[in-house]
Amino acid sequence: MRVLFSRFRSRLLPLTLLGLMLVVSQAMAQAVPQPQTLIPASPQIAAKSWILMDADSGRVLAEHNADERLPPASLTKLMTAYLVERELNRGNVSLDDTVRVSENAWRTGGSKMFIEVNTDVTIRDLLYGIIIQSGNDASVAVAEHLAGGEAPFADMMNQHASRLGLNNTQFVNATGLPHPEHYSTARDLARLSQYIIDDYPEHYAIYAEKYFTYNDIRQPNRNRLLWRDPTVDGLKTGHTDEAGYCLVASAERDGMRLISVVMGTSSEEARAQETQKLLSYGFRYYETLELYEQGAVLNSPRIWGGEKDELRVGVDSDVAMTLPRARNQELSARLDIRPDLTAPISLGDRVGTLEVRLGEEVVGEQPLVALESIEEGGLFKRMFDQVRRFFSNLLSGWF
Repeated sequence: MRVLFSRFRSRLLPLTLLGLMLVVSQAMAQAVPQPQTLIPASPQIAAKSWILMDADSGRVLAEHNADERLPPASLTKLMTAYLVERELNRGNVSLDDTVRVSENAWRTGGSKMFIEVNTDVTIRDLLYGIIIQSGNDASVAVAEHLAGGEAPFADMMNQHASRLGLNNTQFVNATGLPHPEHYSTARDLARLSQYIIDDYPEHYAIYAEKYFTYNDIRQPNRNRLLWRDPTVDGLKTGHTDEAGYCLVASAERDGMRLISVVMGTSSEEARAQETQKLLSYGFRYYETLELYEQGAVLNSPRIWGGEKDELRVGVDSDVAMTLPRARNQELSARLDIRPDLTAPISLGDRVGTLEVRLGEEVVGEQPLVALESIEEGGLFKRMFDQVRRFFSNLLSGWF
């Protein structure tokens, strides 16, 4: 199987289904049996809830109580910042736009950016204040600017939580200040972080900034791992008496990015240490393999009634999997292509499924799509193909 997969972001060459089966068979026949690499159990994490996720594929590497609804404290601001970034991306606001600070925003308790009432603050500064300084006042200011108030902004947050599939999350405010109906989960927060990284990478660098100064007040980022581990570049801390100490972190090493979430630890130091345990475990025992490139032709099945007799099919995005280290010899792939493909077919139409297995476990599925458009053939070609398909189906039924 090493002819197919190699360690550290190896590439699988485009193969037809028959070719893939032949190579797999030959490799299995020639391979010398190797002892299976054992993956130890995930470390003991002193937190109410936690999860470790691969950022590329979304595969969960380890978890505990990941769907338990808990108060997220200032991890809430991940969604607040996400909506600001979305509005920037859509052109509805710009970084240089100014926001007039209301008394309501200025009076908001908890952690502060220290904006002053009736002053104008740029969206840029507010975004930095939300992410780095965890400013509750900054969060309320952008909520009022974008939605007219914190309540309608919370409604926007919930709509986007639903759109992103965060099924165990509900927001009541933009800050994370305690409320009995304000909750999220480690799994949902990991997914939200995945969207932040993927959807708006131009703003992601803010999460790695160690300090931000506003109004002559310099405040540090509360994510201690930014000082301890150079591969950590985000995302957000949170703390209230109800939530305990929480941290969502992301790190990238050798082309592999992981996201960890710990909720309900006992101290600032504990959330940093427990997060470091999770990240170290993931990077030590797992690796990311790039299997197929976007647009790679994986097969050319028969298509009936078209201008051409064969249709090139493949994947419409890169396919990468995060797997236990040194087990790539156990990987196999299967193409399940829809039978009796008939023209017309449009570019991007789904025609089947690519299934990747690690031993007997299905570790990933990806749609197979048409890599080209094929129009209907002429009348004679369609009639001729109908006859050929009839006899082809007849003969296949006999054998």
